[in-house]
Order: sequence, then C-alpha cells, then structure tokens
Amino acid sequence: MSTINAGNITKGSFIIYKGAPHYVTKTEFMSPGKGAPIMRVKMKNATTGAASEFTYKSNEAVEVADVAKKDMHFLYSDTSEAVFMNPRTYDQVSVPLTLLENKIGFLVTDQKCVVLWHGDKAIGVEIPPNVVLTVAEAHEAIAGNRVNAPKKSVKLETGIEIQAPIFIKTGDKVSVDTTTGDYLARINQ
Repeated sequence: MSTINAGNITKGSFIIYKGAPHYVTKTEFMSPGKGAPIMRVKMKNATTGAASEFTYKSNEAVEVADVAKKDMHFLYSDTSEAVFMNPRTYDQVSVPLTLLENKIGFLVTDQKCVVLWHGDKAIGVEIPPNVVLTVAEAHEAIAGNRVNAPKKSVKLETGIEIQAPIFIKTGDKVSVDTTTGDYLARINQ
C-alpha cells in the first residue's frame, strides 16, 4: 500500500476512496486565508462509473491504487460493454461502456489500446491520442463558401460526427484527436 499527500493528487491518477479504486477527473488546490490548505478532488469510481467529490486536507495521506497496464486490441462493443483481447494469449475481457466515457466512437476493430487493471478487474482504457478513421458520410460543399476556413459536419465509420474542412469527401481517411474530437489531417492513401 503506497500513499501520497493529498496535495500531490493529479488529474488522471487512481486513488483508493471508500475501499474502491477511483479515477481522478479534476483537482482544485485551495489555500484559504485561515487554516490548512485543501485539495478538492472530483473522481469517478473505476468499477461502477459513479462520480463523487471529496475535499482532503493537503497534508492528509491518500492511498494510491495499484494499477497495471496491458496492451490489448479492441474487438467489438454492444449496448453495455466493450470487448478487448490480449493479442498474445487471446484472453478476452469486457469493460463497461461507462468506464470508456465518450471514447468508444474512436475505436475500430483491432485498434490497439491499453487496458488498466486493478487486481484482476479491468477498470479503464487508454486509447491512442489520435486515430485514423474513414469518412462514411460527407455532404458536398456549397459553392462560394470559402471564407475563414469553413467546416462541415462529416460522419465517420464508427458513427461519430466531427467538423472537418469542406474538401473532405466520403471515403477519405482522416486523423482525429481523441481527447477533443477535432479533425487533425486528411491521410493520403
């Protein structure tokens, strides 16, 4: 069991709160005029996906969750979970979609990902910072609409929609930032 001071908790880390691993989504350090500094932490339960908030004194000891990482490939998803496979052992694991948040739209079959484990339970997934997806639907650009780098909505192969430049056509491959959902570039085939 390793611990850190609450003042050192960072966004993206895993801590133990009420006996369960939690993923830290936001931290806010506050130093009031009187009294000890505090760290306000917003977190998500890594097994249930329930959000919670707690305020620690900055010098309070907080248990760090022991999280292991395994390289796996995305296979498919249904309405409640996503299935990943270890390419070496062919072992499969199901991860609830609530733990993926809105990242499922960036995953295609055989996409390499990192599955996070606490003990023998999958508690999260890290996907690459950008992915290449095929444009499934793109409406034609309107003539004359060429001022200030205009954009249009395009639908990708996974079903998500992004804003892309007007020259993007159906069948093009585009690079997309997975943290913001922004178009990055067209990929030449």
